[in-house]
Amino acid sequence: MNKEEFIAEYGVKRKGTNSAKWDDLTTQFGRDDLLPLWVADTEFKIPQAAKKALNDRIEHGAFGYSRTPKSYYEAYFNWQKSRYGIELHEEWMRFGTGVVQSLSALIRTLTLPKEAVMVLQPVYYPFMQVIQDNDRKLVVSNLKNDNGRYEMDFEDIEAKMKEENVKLLIFCSPHNPVGRVWDEAELERILEICHDNQVRVIADEIHHDLIIGDKKFTSMLEIKDGLYRDNLVMVDSASKTFNMAALLNNHVVIANPQIRDIYDEVVAADASPSGSLLGMVAMEAAYRHGDEWLDNMIEVIKDNFNYVKENLQAKFPEIEVSDLEGTYLMWINLGKVLPKEKVEKIVKDHAKLAVDFGDWFGQAGLGFIRMNMATVPENVEKATAALITAIEAEK
Repeated sequence: MNKEEFIAEYGVKRKGTNSAKWDDLTTQFGRDDLLPLWVADTEFKIPQAAKKALNDRIEHGAFGYSRTPKSYYEAYFNWQKSRYGIELHEEWMRFGTGVVQSLSALIRTLTLPKEAVMVLQPVYYPFMQVIQDNDRKLVVSNLKNDNGRYEMDFEDIEAKMKEENVKLLIFCSPHNPVGRVWDEAELERILEICHDNQVRVIADEIHHDLIIGDKKFTSMLEIKDGLYRDNLVMVDSASKTFNMAALLNNHVVIANPQIRDIYDEVVAADASPSGSLLGMVAMEAAYRHGDEWLDNMIEVIKDNFNYVKENLQAKFPEIEVSDLEGTYLMWINLGKVLPKEKVEKIVKDHAKLAVDFGDWFGQAGLGFIRMNMATVPENVEKATAALITAIEAEK
């Protein structure tokens, strides 16, 4: 199957299906006539094998309490090992209904009320929300932006860890929204700093299957042959990879048995659900049979990204576009061509686009937009033309 055949077979219209992205625009943007390129899900059906597995399970007709089958562990572990060299064990595994829900439980596992939790901004805004909602102190270190390429400010990170007595770092890898796939040396350095300063780490690796550039993804679990595993917890899911967010299943990987014991107590007190039966059914099938589907999806994302970048910069060479090494989320600095404080109004009211605005990810993102490239090319072409027209009208 080539990319065009993939789009024809799997592309789907979601408006009118109670899609948050398409049918709930008024709640977030105050109007419903926008082209949505915001929420991090896609306009593509799940892999055919996953759909068949769901249909077969639904045909069975009974949906009582269920356990995680051995076959699920086998499928997930083989996927992680064959693609990324990640070694996993069944006793490390816990499940939840979504990464942010698991972050909430992990914050209460790894810290006490009022203790400090660090993030590296600009970053996925639910990180900040879940820290503050759990009565922890938010500490921010800003990533360094060098003409659209972001790097960690290790000196600032370590200084603030000491000054603020930080207990936990929530780390995004690959990074949402700036699109970085961190080098192994970068990951080793941040883990070393955390270890030396007695700071635990949560590694959110939910986008790790979506490697768009040529960089190799390395899990924090594998740095220095697993040297830092006892100091970290990894969370991920197939929800971004295969467009399954509503199936409510994610992984919490805890190598340290002491952390596992505390985590189990926290989720038991919350009576939290341990994943989702239908989510596991679909994800197991996707992990077994979804390689070709994912390869085609990545080609769609690459072509969409290149289309937007080339067309925007052909009209406005000064626009700064971060390379999309990983994720399907494009990070664009419109503050180079528009007043930063006017970007939201111009994009929303003149281009009529629903995107994630940069300051949602932290003040350092003011003037930026995040655009979702995991959609059919028609939407990307319309959005690019509308954005160019809106910018030209302001020049």
